[in-house]
Amino acid sequence: MTQSTVIPFYGSDVPNDAVINTCVHCGLCLSACPTYRETGLEQFSPRGRIYLMKAVADGRIGMESEVFQEQMSACLNCRACEAVCPSGVQYGQILESARTQIHHAKKDGTLPAYPATTTAVRSLVFGQLFRKMSVFRLFSRLIWLYQKTGLQWIARRSGIIKLFGLTEQEAILPPINDTFMVPRDQVYPAIGAERARVALLSGCIMSTAFSHVHTATIRVLQRNGVTVVVPRDQGCCGALHAHGGELDSARSLAQHNIVAFGSSYDAVIVNAAGCGSTLKEYGHLLHDDAAWADRAAAFSAKVRDISEYIAALDVNTADLNPLPLTVTYQEPCHLAHAQRITAQPRALLKKIPGLTLVEMAESSLCCGSAGIYNVTQPELAGQLGNRKIANTVRTNAQVVVTANPGCHLQLAGGLRATGSAMRVLHIAEVLDMSYRGATA
Repeated sequence: MTQSTVIPFYGSDVPNDAVINTCVHCGLCLSACPTYRETGLEQFSPRGRIYLMKAVADGRIGMESEVFQEQMSACLNCRACEAVCPSGVQYGQILESARTQIHHAKKDGTLPAYPATTTAVRSLVFGQLFRKMSVFRLFSRLIWLYQKTGLQWIARRSGIIKLFGLTEQEAILPPINDTFMVPRDQVYPAIGAERARVALLSGCIMSTAFSHVHTATIRVLQRNGVTVVVPRDQGCCGALHAHGGELDSARSLAQHNIVAFGSSYDAVIVNAAGCGSTLKEYGHLLHDDAAWADRAAAFSAKVRDISEYIAALDVNTADLNPLPLTVTYQEPCHLAHAQRITAQPRALLKKIPGLTLVEMAESSLCCGSAGIYNVTQPELAGQLGNRKIANTVRTNAQVVVTANPGCHLQLAGGLRATGSAMRVLHIAEVLDMSYRGATA
């Protein structure tokens, strides 16, 4: 490749020109963009990144541009820009396509390949861990052993983690549950008259580190007259693959899940914001595939976040017991911006007797987790995390409520680092506590 080589977009998954050209560069997205707010630099804004995509599409620069590659990686894909864009730019779609273009070009040698360590990590993460649930559960069990046997304590005290430069990454490892939620067609009957029959996404990290959230979710649904089934053979939703430039793998996982879930349920319930956002976009992901487009669109139409679904019911408030807690709510990006679900979680929390909801500043600004962003962009992730923790602590709440595993881990790690005693709970856990009459 010579110095003058300009590498255009090519092949499949080219960022859509119509979407790129929808942007009128008005700048209303700037104040909503976390990376722009942290840096104040135009290239770190949605408008700036769209300008770079258009420059590649028009041939003014190529994908070899270091600035182009840097900015496609530095974006959180939080979708906050979409929520405020008056032109309705589908920014997430073109960002994922741009990342896929870079990934394909590195794989086929058009661009310089990833470093060997990056290639190995991507192969492990995208090709094994989040593609084969048996491998993911084995990996989770190994972490469980690391945490339960004292190896974690030894590793931290000996300094070996710091020696390998893994202090921040190790600190956000989630506590792995003793019991995993392995999907085997389990059926959890409704309490009282059955109002609906739904399927639950077990997912990846939610099924191992957050299986207790699944338990709470199921009990809340049962209390509201809903029978819950956990279909076997389901797998990862494909969110990390789509966000990481692996759209072909995301499509394969989408097809697998569409088959696994079938069409016999009233709804598909998700309690992880990032997963829910991706499942709702299977229709777009497979829209060019004649054999799958209609099935994908029908599947996506049934997907509901747990707070969205419960709020739409005639909620069973009679069985809610007083829960004397002061809580604040942190909005997961892919719930607030991608799914536009903001009022429902707050409405549900306000139905709990004795609970006080205190709003935090910048509740919808990204916490910096964003999938694996805190691994790939630790500096910006740390800045955003510190900003979120400062806003959280200022509320003086006892509990911060959220609805996504990445947010949960980022918040929990940040609160521990500041010495705060504030707990992090999923909204399903808080509702379940009230239904069960649990103490705060």
